[in-house]
Amino acid sequence: MLTLTPTGKSIFPAVLIGLFAVAMSHRAEAVPDLAAQTGQPCMMCHVGSFGPQLTPFGRAFKIGGYTQTGGEGLPSEVPLSLMVQSSFTRTSSDLPADQIPHHYAANNNFSIDQVSGFIAGGVGPYTGGFIQLTYSPVTNTAHVDNTDLRPFTTVLSLGEHQLRIGTTLNNAPTVQDPYNSTYAWGFPFISSAIAPTPAANPMLATGFSGNTIGYTVYGWYDKSLYVEAGAYNTLSPWTLTRFGNDYGIGATTSPAPYLRAAYEWDWNDQAAHIGALFMHADVNPPNGIAFQTDGSMGVDHYTDYAVDASYQYLGDGTHIVTVQGIFTHEDRNLEGTTAAFNAANGTSFGSSSSLNQTRLNAAYWYQNTYGLTLGWQRTWGPATPVLYQPAELTGSNNSKPNSNAFVVEADWVPFGKDGSWMGPWINLKLGLQYTAYTQFNGGSSNYDGSGRNASDNNTFLAFAWLAF
Repeated sequence: MLTLTPTGKSIFPAVLIGLFAVAMSHRAEAVPDLAAQTGQPCMMCHVGSFGPQLTPFGRAFKIGGYTQTGGEGLPSEVPLSLMVQSSFTRTSSDLPADQIPHHYAANNNFSIDQVSGFIAGGVGPYTGGFIQLTYSPVTNTAHVDNTDLRPFTTVLSLGEHQLRIGTTLNNAPTVQDPYNSTYAWGFPFISSAIAPTPAANPMLATGFSGNTIGYTVYGWYDKSLYVEAGAYNTLSPWTLTRFGNDYGIGATTSPAPYLRAAYEWDWNDQAAHIGALFMHADVNPPNGIAFQTDGSMGVDHYTDYAVDASYQYLGDGTHIVTVQGIFTHEDRNLEGTTAAFNAANGTSFGSSSSLNQTRLNAAYWYQNTYGLTLGWQRTWGPATPVLYQPAELTGSNNSKPNSNAFVVEADWVPFGKDGSWMGPWINLKLGLQYTAYTQFNGGSSNYDGSGRNASDNNTFLAFAWLAF
């Protein structure tokens, strides 16, 4: 929750306010004002006429710093968009009485999941970006959400070849990435704000979401080879309290290096890519108190290696097929967390462990209007009692991170095409989604130690996603 109680000092707010003002001065990402800026319908940048899954045109627009223009009139100059997500959630079994979100029932809940505002667009030919500000009525909290600023980008001519170079300032690893196989913009693109979800995720997925500032430089050679390098630092407690975000896996003790490489092929209305990511972080672990970490008993070390790939058949827009996947392996040496846990519980657990995760999805769209997506996510690794312990609903009875989920989603997007009513300012996605778990937090039956089964968390979600 946002507060105004100072707990420290940082120069970052002043820097961000300056960039925020620059972004406001013109226009921005996967939101309607960007379509107005380019003069193109949403289907040019997005599969299914609705974000965030990008087409090759959309990837070029993002890598190009959100600077492309072409729109006309006042709408092309407005840098603001709004987004509202509402849903109905039903789980196979009721939530335990002491785990029900405030103002909601044990099951069958209607909710406004989030309301977001975007400031987004290009500022001349070399600068652009977007900032998302989100309020969640479910938790009654507000925070600075996905942010991707491009202070400078340009194209260099190398004879018959061209090299796009650029810089980014962002607040979460992969939020700046142009491929939807990675984490910030990966499937499922929407999920319930009320239903339980598995506890274990690699650092690249959730460890530094919204609580860091990343500085990266990138190059894009002949619209094929994409390389990026940079580092991430967690924000100060003073800044986090004002941005509405808390520490994830902890506070970095030194800049956390981030590397990305990918190669893309585009041919005959098709596209494919293969890529790899690397990130390492040394962090002081959280101590259980909001906005505080403690490295007095040691530092935790995380190293993530990931490989990803995708394929898109776009054709003439009548039939579209996409396939995306990523595999991540994480090595962990939790020196600080383990030492604190052992001291408090009289145990002698080792500090080394690992985590693996695979995410795959395949989608079919008809006329960028009717979509069907199938997804699979599996997480596994050895027992790690210092991270995963028995607890009602959210815990792991055997201290393992293992989870296995299958997702099916059907969507209808009536707008976002050439000639759509009120285009590009009215955009709507209506969808039905079902998530089935065969494992959850380490087990299939009594996974939490309180009698709950993995299948009890199977979730039906009906949603309406509006952007304007």
